[in-house]
Amino acid sequence: MNRLLDRETMSQLLAKREAPCLSLYQPTHRSFPERQQDPIRFKHLLRELEDSLKQQGRGDQAKALLKPFQDLMNDPDFWNSNRDGLAVFGAVDYFEVFRLQRSVPELAVANDRMHLKPLLRIAQSADRYQILAITLNSVRLFEGNRDGIDEVRLGDGVPKTLEEALGRDLTEKGQTGFPQGYSRASERGDPMQVESGGAGRQDEIDRDRERFFREVDRAILEHHSRKSRLPLILAALPEHQFHFRKLSHNEFMLSEGIESDASLLSHDELRQRSWMVMQPRYIKRLEGFINQYGVSHGQGLATDQLEQIGQATLEGRVATLLVEAERQIPGVVDKQQGKAVAVEDDTATTSDLLDELTIWTLEQGGEVIAVPTERMPTQSGAAAIYRY
Repeated sequence: MNRLLDRETMSQLLAKREAPCLSLYQPTHRSFPERQQDPIRFKHLLRELEDSLKQQGRGDQAKALLKPFQDLMNDPDFWNSNRDGLAVFGAVDYFEVFRLQRSVPELAVANDRMHLKPLLRIAQSADRYQILAITLNSVRLFEGNRDGIDEVRLGDGVPKTLEEALGRDLTEKGQTGFPQGYSRASERGDPMQVESGGAGRQDEIDRDRERFFREVDRAILEHHSRKSRLPLILAALPEHQFHFRKLSHNEFMLSEGIESDASLLSHDELRQRSWMVMQPRYIKRLEGFINQYGVSHGQGLATDQLEQIGQATLEGRVATLLVEAERQIPGVVDKQQGKAVAVEDDTATTSDLLDELTIWTLEQGGEVIAVPTERMPTQSGAAAIYRY
């Protein structure tokens, strides 16, 4: 029901060009009674979508296109698990829902492509990360930013417990010995037969843990980290931190973790401790982009001029685009000519040039980073680093 804002998902949304494409955004509320109003506001926005379709002469398609939206509206379980914002997209044979950790303005529009600007600003923020919370009895994954964290549904191939990972190969709980005093090691044909309850059984337990950690590491990397490409914070007891890191192949895992059983932490405590780990790396990452811009600018391989950025983007020369996170710049755009010019009058063809440049950059395979105003290295609202 809720997709992650990873590069693959954004590419799929950008590729949707078969009209009509329906886009709906609304702020939502986590707590009662405020969240009671959320499905009511959603219903009003559905009417706006229907009106938009009728005005475009597509009223005959409205019923089929809006059915999944209406099913969502009538699902009470969905509205009991709100976050801070909601983005819903629909087209022929396509429907996606995103619960957001940041609020978004209300919007309902039917157009030739998905309206992705509010979503792009969130997806391109450099403060996003994931938390892997693991014990021998539980595997949980969270995704967050400086404002909050939420649990992520684990991929189908990710084991949730040691027993689920190892099945019948798991050393029995409370094992006190097999007939003749042999451990499960000897039962499986291992050459060494050891007395139960001694070092042999502990070796079995240690091997179980190692196999469990290997399986979790492999599955998290395959089903989550490689797709999201987000920094991963390990939350586990100190002894589990050591053993998990020793065998992990996840290149996205940060060297510093949370040395605690996450189940013993409140939601807010886990957010605070994870942000303590992430914040210095977030600042360092931003500084890296800003420093790279300065060096590249000195080499003639960067610019803050919006017109030049527009042209370079469509030529595929922009490797990284820094955009001021909370800024909007109305302007005139012409994608065929690579034209992006800021204006201050009613001739503007788009409400925000920065969002157009963001979309153009992503379509050409570039990277976009939303930068807080106080750290933005330019006054224009954008800074492009060229490939060549």
